[in-house]
Amino acid sequence: MLGSSIRDRFSSSFLLLTVQLAEVRGSLLLLGVVAVSALSELEYQTLFTRWMQSNDKTYQHEEFFHKYNTFKANLDWINLSNAQNKSYTVAVNKFADLNTEEFGNMMCGYKPALRTTARVTAEDDSEFTVGDSLNWITKGAVTPVKDQGQCGSCWAFSATGGIEGAVFVKTAKLNNVAEQQLVDCSGSTGNQGCNGGLMDYAFQWVINNKGIAAESDYPYTARDGTCKRGKASVSTITSFKDVAEGDEAALMTALLQQPVSIAIEADQACFQFYHKGVLDDASCGTNLDHGVLLVGFDTDSASSKDYWLVKNSWGKSWGDNGYIKFVRGKNQCGLTLAASYPIA
Repeated sequence: MLGSSIRDRFSSSFLLLTVQLAEVRGSLLLLGVVAVSALSELEYQTLFTRWMQSNDKTYQHEEFFHKYNTFKANLDWINLSNAQNKSYTVAVNKFADLNTEEFGNMMCGYKPALRTTARVTAEDDSEFTVGDSLNWITKGAVTPVKDQGQCGSCWAFSATGGIEGAVFVKTAKLNNVAEQQLVDCSGSTGNQGCNGGLMDYAFQWVINNKGIAAESDYPYTARDGTCKRGKASVSTITSFKDVAEGDEAALMTALLQQPVSIAIEADQACFQFYHKGVLDDASCGTNLDHGVLLVGFDTDSASSKDYWLVKNSWGKSWGDNGYIKFVRGKNQCGLTLAASYPIA
């Protein structure tokens, strides 16, 4: 139970919440679009209460105030960042009660330390013409945005995106394949389920297994499970290639062929709360911890910045309907350091 004075203070504050505050200032702050100004304790409580309700959150007594104070700190950072007129905006989202350490531990499952063999770069000698833009989504090679939940399986979603794209390029058929099969079964090639893994190891398992099942036949559960045998394969690959490390020109060459699995650093606030625009921020870092899918490139009309278009696996409520734009030419968030793609 809360102490009586604390309980009474919060209860009375919550009962005094006004519709005007929630609908006007509260709504704007939740979008992260108002100028920086000091918020009253009542306003913080209003926003936190509404956020808890909209995200179906409940807490034990011992964690409640930690979550509340974390939310306040994140909200302050979001408003401060947006007041600086950057090329991107940030906003409160479903991760607003997590500090960066908690967020990274929960959501970032790319584990470069699992690699036991040296990266072997396999260059492609094909020639491609670089146009002004490319979007594999509109070409039909990308399945809808998925949600990994509270499982460090980003590597599996990045890998399935690469497989789905490769098979589409070869067959013109988009098969939605099973992340859960990789989570449950690819330990034999070095992956660790919800504790993390590598896209290359997932590709190798699919090669060894002679294919991967449909998601409808092996549904995602967001937790580790026992490998289910005998599932029919709907997509196969024959090999995979690693893009030259740190080379955006080589990454472009790969992307012109098909969607590309990439690793980035995602445990910083600029990525955690990304909302719209082109992320051009050195604070993102290059310590790889998250697997995503590179699906296109273009130039942003608002900022005139060239960008890479990337599909994430945190649901459509995160970012720009589940996607993010990274500035090109700066190795943003380390996106050139561990890119690879399968061959169907």
